[in-house]
Amino acid sequence: MHYCGMGPKESGRIGGQLIFAATPMGNVKDASARLVAAIQQADVIAAEDTRKFMNLSSRLGVRFNAQLVSHFEANEAGRVGQLLDSVAAGNLVLVVSDAGMPQVSDPGYRLAVAAIESGIDYQVLPGPSAVLTALLLSGLPADRFCFEGFLPRKSGDRVRALTQLVHERRTMIFFEAPHRLAKTLNDMAEVFGPDRNAAVAREMTKTYEEVIRGSLQELNDWAVGEIKGEITLVLAGSDSTAASEMSLAELVALVQEQVAAGASMKDAAAAVSREFGRSKREVYEAVIAAKSAASAED
Repeated sequence: MHYCGMGPKESGRIGGQLIFAATPMGNVKDASARLVAAIQQADVIAAEDTRKFMNLSSRLGVRFNAQLVSHFEANEAGRVGQLLDSVAAGNLVLVVSDAGMPQVSDPGYRLAVAAIESGIDYQVLPGPSAVLTALLLSGLPADRFCFEGFLPRKSGDRVRALTQLVHERRTMIFFEAPHRLAKTLNDMAEVFGPDRNAAVAREMTKTYEEVIRGSLQELNDWAVGEIKGEITLVLAGSDSTAASEMSLAELVALVQEQVAAGASMKDAAAAVSREFGRSKREVYEAVIAAKSAASAED
């Protein structure tokens, strides 16, 4: 067990310090007074993008005398040792991402783990978070939620990842690139059903902030065309208690009943999966497998 007992040090400093700090997502007025003070006091500032950090400092009207170094995904592994050595030498090292909290789909995790393993405590200066902001803007349940980060880029891998979340009861939050948003929404509609509620939060805290709420089908229809900006996608969790009670074999039987009544296999599988909160692909493939097994027995 490791106990972290470091508290804020507003004045005076003995030994080095490591600080992770949140930065504004867009509106510079969201910068905290503690962030501004840390920038002014830091000896070393590790920024995801040094040019963006210099722009932020300029907009804040904050001057700094710290050594500014880059700290992004590609060089993070090699930078960790240098930053911890700097802390050990008695320096205040400030770590920031381009926007929001470091470590949340941004560099910082490796450094935090290495600091703990080295017995170096660190502080976190709270502030803007795309995850929490989008969750509140979505209007979806916020009492229990999970953050899934970026989904795989390829549709097949993405569908497999989403299928694992079909029974997730918590509200889910994803980051997505704007040029992949339409394809992701289409895959979500296929896996979770077109009626599942969701929200797209675009350009949060910025001039063209926009929040679109509705069913996955409605969002899919909206996403036709060019979408720009930073995207956070919020998806409602499963609310079907029957989903966990019905076995796949029972769902297959329901599909077969609808097919016997004249429905196509595809439409029946879609209807059953939607009603019981199961993946359409999962149900359809189970029906095909059952049909193949029956044919083999004959």
